Amino acid sequence: MQRILIDTDPGVDDAIAILLALLSPELHIEAITTVCGNVPVTQGTENLLRILAVLDLEEFPCIAQGEARPLVKNLVTAAHVHGEDGLGNISQLRNTDGSPLYPLANTSISSTSGVDLILETVTRYPDELTLVALGPLTNIATAIRKDASKMQRLQTIILMGGAFEEYGNVTTTAEFNIFVDPHAAQEVFQSNVPIDIAPLDATHQVVLTGERLHAETDKRPNRISQFLKDATQSCMEFYRRYVGFWGFHIHDALPIGMLTHPDYFQSVAADVQVETEGTLTNGMTVADLRPERRHPNPNAQVCIKVAAEAFLDHFFKRIARR
Repeated sequence: MQRILIDTDPGVDDAIAILLALLSPELHIEAITTVCGNVPVTQGTENLLRILAVLDLEEFPCIAQGEARPLVKNLVTAAHVHGEDGLGNISQLRNTDGSPLYPLANTSISSTSGVDLILETVTRYPDELTLVALGPLTNIATAIRKDASKMQRLQTIILMGGAFEEYGNVTTTAEFNIFVDPHAAQEVFQSNVPIDIAPLDATHQVVLTGERLHAETDKRPNRISQFLKDATQSCMEFYRRYVGFWGFHIHDALPIGMLTHPDYFQSVAADVQVETEGTLTNGMTVADLRPERRHPNPNAQVCIKVAAEAFLDHFFKRIARR
C-alpha cells in the first residue's frame, strides 16, 4: 500500500481525483491539504468537506488549510469553469426539507497549517510518502523554503500541471496550475525531489464525454453517481460552449491512475523549467520531450502517452465499488 498526501485546490476534477484515490485500495491517504487555485482556499476547504461527505467513511484523513495566495502573483481563480463554488454550484442544491443535498463531512480541520502538515507527514513517513499535487504548487514550494532537506525525504511528488507540446488552457502557452503560481512551480522543479508530471499533453488524451458519464452512472444509481452528474454540469457546459464538445478532461485523476496503474502511462525524462517573467509566456513549462534526447540532469518524468480507454474503464470500475 502506498502512503500519499494530497495537496489540492478542490474544483471538479480535483473532486473526481479525490474520490478515485479514496476508492483505490492500493493507496492510503495520510492527509489532505488545501491551497488557493480553482477557488479561494477557504472555499476549497469547504469543497473538500463536501467531497469527503459523498463517501460513507469510517475514518477521515487529517485535513489542513494551506496558503491563501501565490508566492508573488495575485490569485487567479477558475469559477467560470467550475462554478462559483468550484463544484458546479452543488452547494446551492437542497433536499425537499431544505437541508443541503451535499452537506459538509462531520470532521474537523487541523489547527496546523497545510504547509506544516506536509512537513509533519514527511517526518512521520520519510522515504515512503508520495505527495500528489492537484493544484498550484504554493504549499509545496513554501514547505521546501521552510525545510528543503525534509522535503527531499519524499518518495516523489506526482503533479498535474504544465503543457509542453500542447496549447495551454488558461493562456496559449500556460496550464492553469502552473500559471496561478509559476514562481512556486519553478522552485519545486529545482528542489531535487523526484517529480512525475501529468501535463495537458497527457490529460487531453482522456476525454470524458457527457454521454459516457451519464451512461455509466445510470447503470449504478448511487450517491457517487449523482454527485458526479451534479458536480460536472458546469464544466461540461463550459466545454460545450468554448471547446466544442459536451464533456471535459478529468485532468487531476491522472496522477492517481499513475500511482495505481503505471502501465497505462508512458513518460520521458526531461529538464523542466518554468517561465516566470514573460509577458506572453508567463507560467509556460519548457522542456525537450523528444524521446531520443538524453538529458544529463533531468529533474522530472513527464507523461506523454496514456491508454485513455483503459484508464476510463478503470475509473468507472472503481466508482462502481460503492
